[in-house]
Order: sequence, then C-alpha cells, then structure tokens
Amino acid sequence: MTVATPDTPAVQPDALSLPREATAEFVGSALLAAIVIGSGIMASRLSSDPGLQLLENALATALGLGVLIAMFAPASGAHFNPVVTLADAALGSRSWRQVAAYVPAQIAGCVVGAVLANAMFGLPAVSWASTDRVSPGNLLSEGVATAGLVAVIFLLVRTGRGALAAPAVGAYIGAAYWFTASTSFANPAITIGRMFSDTFAGIAPGSVLPFLAAQVNGAALGLGLAVWLAPRRP
Repeated sequence: MTVATPDTPAVQPDALSLPREATAEFVGSALLAAIVIGSGIMASRLSSDPGLQLLENALATALGLGVLIAMFAPASGAHFNPVVTLADAALGSRSWRQVAAYVPAQIAGCVVGAVLANAMFGLPAVSWASTDRVSPGNLLSEGVATAGLVAVIFLLVRTGRGALAAPAVGAYIGAAYWFTASTSFANPAITIGRMFSDTFAGIAPGSVLPFLAAQVNGAALGLGLAVWLAPRRP
C-alpha cells in the first residue's frame, strides 16, 4: 500500500475506471440483445414449430449470456441488467455514481443490440414490436423469473461462489424460458430493447411498463431472499 507523505503524493484513482465499466456494460448489453433477438429471428426462419423456435432461442441465449458474463465480469461485474445494478448498490457493493453510469449504458446497449440484430437479418433498423404480452400469468412470470435471477446471483456472491455466476445465470435463464409463461425477460433493459424489433422476441411498447413493474418487484423479493438466506458474516 502506498502512503502519501509530504514528498510522495497520494496515488490517485484511475479516472477512466468508470468510463471503462460503463463501456463494458454497454457492449455486453448490446451483444446480449443481439443474441436474444437475433437468435429469435433465426429460429423463426429455420422452423415453423413454436416449440423448436423457443428451444433454439433459449439455447442461444443461455450459452451467449454465460460467455458474456465470463467475458465482462472483470471489467464491470457483467450486470447487463438495471435491477441487478440497483440490488448491488442497495447492498453497498456499487456506488450510486456507478448506478447512474451503468443503467443508461445498459438500456442504450440493449436498444443498439436490437437495431443491430434487425440489420443483420436485413430488416428495418427499427420496427416497433406489436406482440402484446400483458396478462396476469405473464406478469406473475416476470416477477418469479426476476426474483429467481437476483436470488441466484446474490446467493452465489454472498456465499463466496461468485465464480459460478456465468454458467449458473446462463443455465437459469435458459430454463426460465421454459418454466415461465413470459419466457423470462427478467431485465428492464432488454425489455426496453425488445420494443425495437417486431420479431419473435419483440414486446409491444404498451406491455413494457407492466413488465418493468413486475421485474422491479421480483428483484426486491429475490434480493430479500438472498439476504435472509445468506446474511453477511463478520
């Protein structure tokens, strides 16, 4: 540890640390949205069977998400999700200054990823989704999916097993595509991004706010469960 003396100035923190973290969150979120939406477009072109389409979409998302977390975790924690960032800040592991940088980067990244996916498949860069997803079952599903996601992440972290987050989160989201009626968005940023693509993975703008409310409530429940089951040790 370097200690400042009259002849030795204090070591200053890296002024570029936060911009690097925000860049990691932006790029990771953009790639996540491109994976989710792009694999949905490809699935709908490869098969007319809804079950097979969902399987292809879920598999690509689970594998891609695991890779992205492993890739960007050293830079920013690889949140790619505003409710994860807010939960981390609520526990004191992130500053609110970081929250103010991460959340816009995540949302902007998911929008850019949606546009990128559209462009890669020769579709209009922006096409507002028309799939209305609001129903009691879907909103309940979003609460359950988000609660489970937050619980998985913070139970692993608070019990010293954070290194398992990449495969565990990828596996959980892949499974949640199938056990939830909503196919597990579980992420406000990706929910907003998916408005911009009227494809297999899209969500109509009118469905977004109810989904966001369900996700925030689910995240609070999942965080409470994680703290209860894994209280901080001295």
